[in-house]
Amino acid sequence: MSKKLLLKLIISLTLLLSGYVHSPYASAYNNPVIRSSMPDPAAIKAKDGCYYVYATDSKGLVPIYSSKDLVNWTFRGTVFSQENKPNKEKLWQVWAPDIIQYKGQYLFSYALSKGGEYNKNGICIATSDNPTGPFTDHGMLFTSDEIGVRNSIDPSFVAYKDKLYLLWGSFNGIYIIELKKNKSGNFQIASPDTKVKLAGNKFEGAHIFKHGKYYYLFASIGACCKGADSTYKVVVGRSKDIFGPYIDSEGIPMLNNGYDLVVDSSEKFIGPGHGSTIITDRNHRTWYLYHSWQNDAIDRGRQLMLDEILWDKDGWPYIKSFKPSETSPTPPRL
Repeated sequence: MSKKLLLKLIISLTLLLSGYVHSPYASAYNNPVIRSSMPDPAAIKAKDGCYYVYATDSKGLVPIYSSKDLVNWTFRGTVFSQENKPNKEKLWQVWAPDIIQYKGQYLFSYALSKGGEYNKNGICIATSDNPTGPFTDHGMLFTSDEIGVRNSIDPSFVAYKDKLYLLWGSFNGIYIIELKKNKSGNFQIASPDTKVKLAGNKFEGAHIFKHGKYYYLFASIGACCKGADSTYKVVVGRSKDIFGPYIDSEGIPMLNNGYDLVVDSSEKFIGPGHGSTIITDRNHRTWYLYHSWQNDAIDRGRQLMLDEILWDKDGWPYIKSFKPSETSPTPPRL
């Protein structure tokens, strides 16, 4: 046996005895993780152990992708077909979906809205036994006029103490309200009078994430949809009570438009925002799927981005350098 081969055997045996196991994960990944238009992403871990992401699209069909690692994604179809997509009124569009697994069922919510119109819009709900559908559309939960909140879009589900709540709003306040089932088994709002305002008129695309002793209200501010001129960014406030008050690191309430920055534009990525509920991996690292324009590929639209959420010594979340990453050396360990 050659000395070189003997050395290799000794090294291999040493690694084996020390408990070393070769990692199945890639050593790095590049953003965007989906290089096509995926605005307003919403993600969920399904019963099959895979992750699914849903997004706004120009056809109102809502694309679905699945992944085992949050990095490599496979197209799985759409929530709606051309024949059954919602069409309450001409020119109303499907926007900004969200999804939750609640008591054994997948609940899917979306905004139905006419672009540029602040009263002729509302939030709808659909259900399915599978993350890829088929989904049964149950229509409007409420319209802006009915709930008394202009521009009622951008829904996000919140499960809290065995109850289901809906978070929503776009530049006319962020609100939360309890949902309940009616006699037909469909969800409806508990009462219009139970809505609680959590944040002021600077925010949209909000979601809540519990970390440690705090509830964190993530939201987006600025202009989302102007390509290279977009000013979108993700911001946050926190509270020890899910119903607020949410404040920034200087104690300014989000009701008064206070916030801390999470991620802003870089030279390469413009207008990062409207993230999905944060995903925690097996190493307790937290991961954020969100959208962003790419400065040298504006024609692709707002692409899907993945970045780790870090937490400073005072418990405030941020993405490294407050900028989207181009390459990350260590992907999620799910």
